Amino acid sequence: MYLLICFSNKALQLLLCSSKLQTIMNRFSSFLLSVIIFHCLKLSSAACHVDDEAGLLGFKSGITQDPSGMLSSWKKGTDCCTWEGVRCLDGKRVNAVTLFGQPEPNSFLSGTISPSLAKVRNLDGIYLQNLRNISGNFPALLFQLPKLLFVYIENNKLSGPLPGNIGNLTKLASLSLPGNRFTGPIPDSISQLTELTQLNLGRNLLTGKIPVGIRQLKKLGVFMLDHNRLTGTIPDFFNSFTELRTLVLSHNEFIGNIPGSIASLAPTLVYLELGHNVLTGRIPDYIGKFKALDTLDLSSNRFAGVVPKSLANLTKIFNLHLSRNFLVDPFPALNVKGIESLDLSYNQFHLKEIPKWVTSSPIIFSLKLAKCGIKMNLSKWKPAETYFYDFIDLSENEISGSPVSLLNRTDYLLEFSASGNKLNFNLGSLRIPKTMKSLDLSRNSVIGKVPNAVSGLEKLNVSYNHLCGKLPATKFPASAFVGNDCLCGVPLPPCKTKS
Repeated sequence: MYLLICFSNKALQLLLCSSKLQTIMNRFSSFLLSVIIFHCLKLSSAACHVDDEAGLLGFKSGITQDPSGMLSSWKKGTDCCTWEGVRCLDGKRVNAVTLFGQPEPNSFLSGTISPSLAKVRNLDGIYLQNLRNISGNFPALLFQLPKLLFVYIENNKLSGPLPGNIGNLTKLASLSLPGNRFTGPIPDSISQLTELTQLNLGRNLLTGKIPVGIRQLKKLGVFMLDHNRLTGTIPDFFNSFTELRTLVLSHNEFIGNIPGSIASLAPTLVYLELGHNVLTGRIPDYIGKFKALDTLDLSSNRFAGVVPKSLANLTKIFNLHLSRNFLVDPFPALNVKGIESLDLSYNQFHLKEIPKWVTSSPIIFSLKLAKCGIKMNLSKWKPAETYFYDFIDLSENEISGSPVSLLNRTDYLLEFSASGNKLNFNLGSLRIPKTMKSLDLSRNSVIGKVPNAVSGLEKLNVSYNHLCGKLPATKFPASAFVGNDCLCGVPLPPCKTKS
């Protein structure tokens, strides 16, 4: 019986080139030797390539905290293709690093992105998403990876400016850096990334204007710059984008009108979000041509005039947010099979009642019609479906009756607001779902006692009603209960004892 020993690739090559090869050949047949050599090579190829191992372990060394053990499988001398978050294209060389933080506590990484990662020369994708505590500047190592196509470094703490030479990453198909702390302007050289299909720089601290050179990125399908501090007008360059499906520029400081070239996106656009800017003028009539539109958000701007009748052509619209503008009657009836989220609050509408196309929706989860001139009896409102409701806001209207039949049919409602109406019912008859976090019934004509169930809420306001009796033990301030007929007990004055 012979003891067979596998050597490393290098040692095996030296052995085969040495005089000892003849001795081995004398003891084994050529066939058996070939089997041994193949077996040894196979075992040696299972370990990391030396550069990949050095690059990945260098990355790990830059991580200062890993409370969930995300990188615990990254061990020297083992097959790196089996490490968590490491992907190998052919079972030999690493081509992607994919690390995702989870919603659970302690599922994150702290530290920096080590430049050693540049040693993993075959990387085509870097996905470091929701790790929360990865800090440092824009990683310069990206410029040293010749095959890099996809960069998703999202929801971390990278900071500083985007590099002026970012345009040198000409092979990139996706650049996604939302949820970091990048500052300064978007470099003009970004216009050189002509292979990009996705550009997402949202939720950073970027300033300045949108570079007009972005018109050169004609392959864009996703363009997101939301939640920054960008200024100026929105460039009128959208004729260049024939494949754009998502345009999200909300939560900035853009001024002026909606550029006319956005009309050219009608055949493809699914998401159009321009809310929370300083945009003015009227909502353009061509919006009705966006037959594929799922989401339209123009909220918190300064749009005026009527909502175009052509909006009725948006039969696939699921999310419509037009709140906090200066829009006036009449609001068009929509021809939708179901609306998921609707917010028309704080305009100058006089709807009189909740629209029928809302009442008939089988899937709605958010309904916000605050200060919309509604004068109906809520007891008589019978929506087709209440199961999916998460949010209802009917504040600042002239709604009478009782919400009891409505709320007692909901199982997953998170927030209900109906302050400043004419509701008249006994609060004790209201079933408060276990899921509910916020209840605002202030400035109505609600009677009865405050039930113990409110103690499970995070927010409560029942001030200025006709409630009476001793308050249950809660964490809410006195402002949540003031202005009632005879409520007493902490945090209000103590109840009077009978003598």
